[in-house]
Amino acid sequence: MGNDANYFHLHMVSDSTGETLITVVRAASVQYQGTEAIEHIYPLIRSEAQLNCVLSEIEGAPGIVLFTLVEEALESALRNKCGELGVPCVNILRPVYDAFHNYLNIAETWRVGGQHVLNEVYFERMEALNYTMLHDDGQQTADLEDANVVLLGISRTSKTPTCIYLANRGIKAANIPIVPEIKLPRNVFKLRAPLVVCLVATASRIREIRQNRVLGLSESMRNESYVSRKAIAEEIRACKAMANENGWPLIDVTRRSIEETSTEIISLLQKHKPLTGNQS
Repeated sequence: MGNDANYFHLHMVSDSTGETLITVVRAASVQYQGTEAIEHIYPLIRSEAQLNCVLSEIEGAPGIVLFTLVEEALESALRNKCGELGVPCVNILRPVYDAFHNYLNIAETWRVGGQHVLNEVYFERMEALNYTMLHDDGQQTADLEDANVVLLGISRTSKTPTCIYLANRGIKAANIPIVPEIKLPRNVFKLRAPLVVCLVATASRIREIRQNRVLGLSESMRNESYVSRKAIAEEIRACKAMANENGWPLIDVTRRSIEETSTEIISLLQKHKPLTGNQS
């Protein structure tokens, strides 16, 4: 493991899926260069017996303890044990709860995993995920008008993971690859309701990703033009020209994470006005 001084134990205890904890913790831990967290994740902790197992783990590997527990008895037991061990123990949602309580001046109605209830928003998200999976990589194009967003882009511009991220936000997202010498479906140019966005990246970045991809292919399956810098540059040029000609927004994903690209798309979607009347 190397120098033990560079590592520390990080315990995450949740009575739900732990997604909130993991997101917050990883956003914070990356700010401390030269250290690396050994993560211990304990989701769905809802009983004293389950918590006792967690407490034994913490005692065996003391470190920072972060949690989201609704049951007061479980929270109290966790805090008491951490106090005995002399390790920090923080409810990451407490400051948020306090802000809501002070501003709204009403008591909390505690619900374990309340953010995951099977409500209308949940089912909309599932519908969006189903639509997105069926419309990945140009598999279905006849009903693109039902999409909220249609992503276009050359190979290796992260179209699929971006669509999946958007779908998890309840946005129906389809994606279609732009392939040399293959025309896009005609209805793409006639879409009225969806926001159409083109994704591009620098030629060097695309070439790097494509080269890594073809390493696992047999010699007979490799396509030299696929990793040719000149050919990639031409693909990018054609994509940019198409976006400009049709008035489609263009996003360069070279230095963007999936989350950053998706945030930009969501911002564009909020400003998007579906076409009405006859197109010229």
